[in-house]
Amino acid sequence: MSDVKLAVIYYSMGGTNYQLAKWAAEGGKEAGAEVRLLKVRELAPQSVIDNNPVWKAYLEATKDIPEATTDDLDWADAIIFSTPTRFGVMASQMKQFLDTTGGLWAQGKTVNKVVSAMSSAQNPHGGQEATILSIYTMMCHWGAIIVPPGFTDPVIFEAGGNPYGTTVTVDEDGKMVENVEAAVKHQARRTVTVARWLRKGREC
Repeated sequence: MSDVKLAVIYYSMGGTNYQLAKWAAEGGKEAGAEVRLLKVRELAPQSVIDNNPVWKAYLEATKDIPEATTDDLDWADAIIFSTPTRFGVMASQMKQFLDTTGGLWAQGKTVNKVVSAMSSAQNPHGGQEATILSIYTMMCHWGAIIVPPGFTDPVIFEAGGNPYGTTVTVDEDGKMVENVEAAVKHQARRTVTVARWLRKGREC
């Protein structure tokens, strides 16, 4: 049985952050973690979704992915969040989910969760770093241990050199501009490794 439990929690509208989350889940498993791949609840009206064929098709394709709950957060030793940027902060769907964690926080159950984050936008300066930092600000209130990738592996530079978390630019056709798969998996493995160190330290 794995000694580290990793929840990879994402919001995606067209599939980019879903793909980032899948790569993170793969990286976590490679590092020996037990992994749950989870999405946050969609808040947009169905009428709006129906008018966007890409959005509608993505939701249909991922309808069997479980929705994240606070029980998943309680279960996890480590959590990786992935969300597109919305005006330089996380998507409202992700924010709403995190806003439901007050009960866990009040019980001290968010303390020392090992957390990392990823994001995407439609241009290189569209707020990816600010989006990740908006998540990390909330994690400070949790008392979480934030694990950014930093410059801990050459794949970080190959993916664009973001030390806060893996980010990717999406072109007009919805395709990723940078090659970030290796960076995502490295970030996931690093997150699991730090969580494992923490668990072992507690057991000493």
